Amino acid sequence: MSRERLYLFDTTLRDGAQTNGVDFTLHDKQIIARMLDELGIDYVEGGYPGANPTDTEFFADQAEARSRALHRVRHDAASRPLGLQRSGPRGADRGQGRTRSALSQSPRPIRCASRSRPPTRRTSPRSATASAAAKAAGREVMVDCEHFFDGYKENADFALACAKAAYESGARWVVLCDTNGGTMPHEVETIVSEVTKHIPGSHVGIHAHNDTEQAVANSLAAVRAGARQIQGTLNGLGERCGNANLCSLIPTLRLKQEFSDAFEIGVTPEKMATPDEGVAHARRHAQPRAEPPCALRRRKRLRHQDRHSCLRRAEGPADLRARVAGDRSAITARCWCPIRPAAPT
Repeated sequence: MSRERLYLFDTTLRDGAQTNGVDFTLHDKQIIARMLDELGIDYVEGGYPGANPTDTEFFADQAEARSRALHRVRHDAASRPLGLQRSGPRGADRGQGRTRSALSQSPRPIRCASRSRPPTRRTSPRSATASAAAKAAGREVMVDCEHFFDGYKENADFALACAKAAYESGARWVVLCDTNGGTMPHEVETIVSEVTKHIPGSHVGIHAHNDTEQAVANSLAAVRAGARQIQGTLNGLGERCGNANLCSLIPTLRLKQEFSDAFEIGVTPEKMATPDEGVAHARRHAQPRAEPPCALRRRKRLRHQDRHSCLRRAEGPADLRARVAGDRSAITARCWCPIRPAAPT
């Protein structure tokens, strides 16, 4: 019995890097990317070359290069024409000849949520032009349709027009994004089923956020409806509540008969335990983001209040009477909070 190919896309090094307290070094990124490649992940997203020195150096490292090259087009439908130029020919040429180990991204996504704009007057031609420019540069094109599910529920024609324009202009993958993470699994299955009537499921992907703790369920619902690429991160890392957890999805796809009998993935059973080791290394060596001074002061103030609450609960009746009378010398309990000195004896 032949099985259909299902592709896995890891965005730990880009979306996962937005997790509070996670700040990957170049060495961290190299280790995780190598581990993901050996595991059999089809696409590894490395970040934004040119946005910061770490990402730029990571993309320039030929020793970490992979054999597959992909250019991910991101373009804001509501932006000015300058946005098209950034994700068009200039964006397509960024890193040309030296970006193979991870995915090159231009700055903006296609936003498929609109309540007022006509469905195809502006967005569809621009997204098509951006996709065509990247394809002409010899890249495999992937288009993120940000806010797709929310946009579809507001204006289905507009959202479908964005996705169809990207596919018809040569995009290999049209990725439907639940950017706010609030779509329910039955909604995802219904909407993806409708999309696959216009775009072949072999060209449709799902990118789910976990704000309602259903990113994994939504990803599997999209696969049932015809999507053939799943995007996620190791251990569900990501901004806000995180992304779809590949460490949950991969065993499900390998071991649950509904999926294992129907689909083939690049991950081998022998290496299924590898991802957590790479993330553990990254967490051990990650540089935590500096805490804003206002947040630091607030945290110290709350800690001070908590300790004094415990102190008051520990005071006996005699201490309370002395406090009411204003006689601090009679208070036997002592403040041990480092922010404020102890009461004088």
